[in-house]
Amino acid sequence: MVRLSGKTIFVASVLTITTSSQGLLTSASKHEGTYRYNFATVPFLAELLKLIISSVLLQRQRQTNPDAAKVTRHLGTSMLFLVPSVIYWLHNNVQFVTLRYVDPATYQIMGNLKIVTTGLLLWLCLRRQLSALQWMALALLMIGATVSQLKTGCDGSSLFSAPLTGYMFGVVSAFMSAVAAVYTEWVMKRNNDSLYWQNMQLYSFGVAFNAFGLILGDIRGGFGGGIWLFTLFKGYDWVTILVVANLAFSGLLVSWVMKFADSILKVYATSMAMLVTTVASVLFFGLQPSLQLLLGIVTASISLVLYYISPSLLLETGKTQRLPR
Repeated sequence: MVRLSGKTIFVASVLTITTSSQGLLTSASKHEGTYRYNFATVPFLAELLKLIISSVLLQRQRQTNPDAAKVTRHLGTSMLFLVPSVIYWLHNNVQFVTLRYVDPATYQIMGNLKIVTTGLLLWLCLRRQLSALQWMALALLMIGATVSQLKTGCDGSSLFSAPLTGYMFGVVSAFMSAVAAVYTEWVMKRNNDSLYWQNMQLYSFGVAFNAFGLILGDIRGGFGGGIWLFTLFKGYDWVTILVVANLAFSGLLVSWVMKFADSILKVYATSMAMLVTTVASVLFFGLQPSLQLLLGIVTASISLVLYYISPSLLLETGKTQRLPR
């Protein structure tokens, strides 16, 4: 199990903040409910920015700590980083198809399946042993995240009113998200290469795939909006730049977590970010607080403590709290 050192807690906390900020910044970048910029350029620029930052950090590491700047130049090793890009590309398309059948709220709730799915894949593929208490903690996290997103009302609507096809795609989407996370963790930890060099390989494929997507978009649109390379920053303002920067910074933090922690910590960071976003919406955007939100936050917090608490500490607590006969 990953030990929560001060540095790990700090990185996970910042990742939670940046992840929760992404949705808020993206909403703030809208003008009268629409995007003035090509939304597909955001991930492309974020991948490019991550690639540039990783390259600069690798050069700095070579100067300050050459022993840590290990680089494996092997085509087979580099091609391993192609797989996450393919999975994420497929995942984005599955997301789009899923949202054709289910509403966003239902999609978010179904996305919580990736919490337990990530644990199962770590156990099956990476032989990661989780205790019964940790499995229960993951189940609690999934329940807490789901409860916080449930809505009540007397409109007669049902959470399970979408077509079966939508739920099937939702399950596939959650599974692919977990597969991408576990595979990325495996490929980042399989050797002692510098994190920055591994990032460069990963983000190079990310840049290529996103550029390919922009080209396809131009072709499908008959180049009516011009060529994407020459209209890259069309409609951008300072909020949109913050969206790109925040997305890039979040990606760099995720890479650090995958290299030096694990996928479960990422799951907790992103799940808690969802709750932080909801709380921020209550405080700043007039969203009405609900009992479900409170219960979700409490349940997720308990889950976090249960997953990372030391069994010996539990045992000691049990001894000290024992009632006298």
